[in-house]
Amino acid sequence: MLPHVISVDNMRQSDAQTIANHTPSKELMRRAAQGIFDAVQFTGRIAIVCGSGNNGGDGYALACILLDHGMTPVIFRVSDKFSDDGLYYYRTARSFGAEEGNIFAPSPLAGFDIVVDCLLGTGFQGTPRDSFAHAIEEINASGAFIVSADINSGLNGDTGVAQLAVHSDVTVSIGCYKTGMFLGDAPDYIDLLVNADIGILPVRDEYKLLDWERLPLFEGYGSLTLSTEEFLEKTGATPDTLNAGEYILELSKGEGRTVVVKTAHTAIIGDLNYVYFAADYVR
Repeated sequence: MLPHVISVDNMRQSDAQTIANHTPSKELMRRAAQGIFDAVQFTGRIAIVCGSGNNGGDGYALACILLDHGMTPVIFRVSDKFSDDGLYYYRTARSFGAEEGNIFAPSPLAGFDIVVDCLLGTGFQGTPRDSFAHAIEEINASGAFIVSADINSGLNGDTGVAQLAVHSDVTVSIGCYKTGMFLGDAPDYIDLLVNADIGILPVRDEYKLLDWERLPLFEGYGSLTLSTEEFLEKTGATPDTLNAGEYILELSKGEGRTVVVKTAHTAIIGDLNYVYFAADYVR
């Protein structure tokens, strides 16, 4: 079965339904942190840069897991605010011995081997400002191996548009892949993308992830292959259009054939009744 690719709103609803009917939110946060831990070979000095929401909470939960494995991470907070579950894991991590650094000190992340970006989640839109912009710039300047939790902070989870975002060596998507990980500026910020399944089932089936190697099966044989610029001109869509999947599906049905919109690293395929996303940086 092909992995799901869904919108931010679908992910939000799916998360809420899972919490209401199946799994407590605190347990989902622990699973997210475990997924990040399992996806990366953590070693050396580790910094975790946390925001005020549940993305930051994933970082605090990750700190607890690292401590359980004999590693002592340094937490950097950009806000004094916490989500409820985030506060629980922050207090737990600190009680277990996690250290805390000052993100506003000169070159705060210098000397770290791994920096984990837990600043902004998939619901973020716009341009990061103030302390968040500062933290993103410090992460990008750190010279460390950079891990983004769920999505690169500053990247729009639906469209992939970004004015300022974290450049990651690996991004660990949580639950399901989001459409913005394959659109817009995403290929400029993500070197490697993996997904951590934490037991959340989408409330609605939207799109699927196609292996990059299978893309040639949809090209040729009368299909229409377009560049991003040609697709935008033909449909009237814009880079910040939220429903790129609907646009390509409508075009495919209107053309009566498969439509492939391809860049150097990503593709979105409308196949009359289905939409697929693909990228050469997905593992």
